[in-house]
Amino acid sequence: MSVLNGNQETSPTGIKVVIVGAGFGGLTAAIECHRQGHTVEVYESFPELKVLGDIISFGPNAGRIYRRWSNGKIADKMRSLSINLRNYGFRIHKYDTGEVVTTQKTPEPDPETPVFNGHRGELHSIVFNYAKDELGIPIHLGHRVTQYWEDEDQAGIILDDGTKVSADVVIGADGVRSKARELVLGYYDKPKSSGYAVYRAWFPNTDMIKDPRTKEFCENGDTFNGWIGPDVHFLFSTIKNGSDCCWVLTHRDEADIDESWSFPGKLEDVYKVLEGWDPTCKAIVEKTPSLVDWKLVYRDPLPRWVSDKGRITLLGDSAHPFLPTSAQGATQAMEDGVVIAVCLKRAQSKDRIPAAVRAYQDIRYERVRLVQKTGETTRDMWHKADWDKVKEDPDSIHLPREDWIFQFDAEKKANEVFDEVVRKFL
Repeated sequence: MSVLNGNQETSPTGIKVVIVGAGFGGLTAAIECHRQGHTVEVYESFPELKVLGDIISFGPNAGRIYRRWSNGKIADKMRSLSINLRNYGFRIHKYDTGEVVTTQKTPEPDPETPVFNGHRGELHSIVFNYAKDELGIPIHLGHRVTQYWEDEDQAGIILDDGTKVSADVVIGADGVRSKARELVLGYYDKPKSSGYAVYRAWFPNTDMIKDPRTKEFCENGDTFNGWIGPDVHFLFSTIKNGSDCCWVLTHRDEADIDESWSFPGKLEDVYKVLEGWDPTCKAIVEKTPSLVDWKLVYRDPLPRWVSDKGRITLLGDSAHPFLPTSAQGATQAMEDGVVIAVCLKRAQSKDRIPAAVRAYQDIRYERVRLVQKTGETTRDMWHKADWDKVKEDPDSIHLPREDWIFQFDAEKKANEVFDEVVRKFL
């Protein structure tokens, strides 16, 4: 019996995959495994889906993936909730004077590789409902995984109620606090502070539009502005034709991250960071009803993502957390999901599954490492800006849009190189 994969029918592979974590990476892995004909189930510790968070970005390389789902219907739904900057662009300001140093134009959209910037919770709901309701993928909420296990023939998880779940492959898409990481590495990989943190917020334009200092941002459709200063940058967007507002402020922070990486933020702490800045920034922040203080976590590059027996692997933040300045964290998790699904399909037999899983790591590892670095280089380009040089070449502080990142087709690449790569592990 064939399986409808969103665009075409594919033959079942007989491979059962269990995914831990229902974020964008885990859901993408589930959807792509379904597309490739695998049987897949998802386990998530959260008891219910809540529309939480603030802005999230997906580059064209993610848009290509979304576009393949349900003949483009999922991408169309996401587009309607995403920022549209074709008219406005990205206006970059000098932090103290507020002058617009440069306006970075938005490239003409390619329908095959759309770009999405919208509310994390709203976009996540679209993907979650597509996987659960349209594709019928079982997503078990409120199930915390206490243990991972594997032997030569199977892998699985044990839930907090003692239930043992078996599969051919387990994918740990359980984020920066991943339990799967400990099994893969054989030790606890302690997170470190990156030396930076982000204050972030999302709120309606109610007070913004009443203030003559800020109403312009809400009366001109979607907008995107950035103020760049020494070791700090402040990004502010209006979205949904100016009805919603969101901002992020990246700054130096050496706080202890042992207990939590996310706290309720305080406006007075934000004001201290913005002392001496363009008053417009404070005028925006003053309208914020609540905010989050998010410590940016750093991890040393993992030596591997795959367990000893090759039946448990990591995906997304559990393997490679990204800085937000890369604007690629969720997108790279999605590419992981595409590649592992293709590799399992190309395994052709169950005894080749461990080799296929190791091939997934081999195909992804170097690309992810290089894209991760862009988060640091973009941050440093802004935080260490030489304003005399910027005056001569305003384009030098444009947000990078590199073809090797954006034009990448994860599914095509995996299919092209799989046979060559998998031979290393057979």
